[in-house]
Amino acid sequence: MSQQVSPPSTPNRLPTLVSKERELSWQIASNLFVSFKYAWAGITYSFQTQRNFRIHLSVCAFAIGLSIFLHLQAVEIAIIAITSGLVLTLELLNTAIESLVDLTVKQTYHDLAKVAKDCAAGAVLVSALVSLLVAATLLLPPLVALIMTNF
Repeated sequence: MSQQVSPPSTPNRLPTLVSKERELSWQIASNLFVSFKYAWAGITYSFQTQRNFRIHLSVCAFAIGLSIFLHLQAVEIAIIAITSGLVLTLELLNTAIESLVDLTVKQTYHDLAKVAKDCAAGAVLVSALVSLLVAATLLLPPLVALIMTNF
């Protein structure tokens, strides 16, 4: 049997974190466009509220821009883009996990909440370090060659 989710008892009194456009986001999206709208709202929320997401996005754009400037092969640019995209994806998941944990434990401390948040942040860190290693491996040789030919 499926359970029906009833709307909040005070639908007009949503927390300030939930904007009017997200008021009914707990419902199943009525079509594909609405699904994309909700996904974009999540990306926008992360960009607006998460400093690390903005940092990762800036580094991603810089790495891809530098790889194009250095005329890397398409497959090398794709590898940098994929690893950078993985970092951004994990940062979004980290934000989702942190929000869910905060919703669950409210303003209280719980050891398992700390574990969940720390592991999610650790996943982002591991992916960022791997992405940095990949970018350094692909970008440093042509960058050093360019610097050496100009000096």
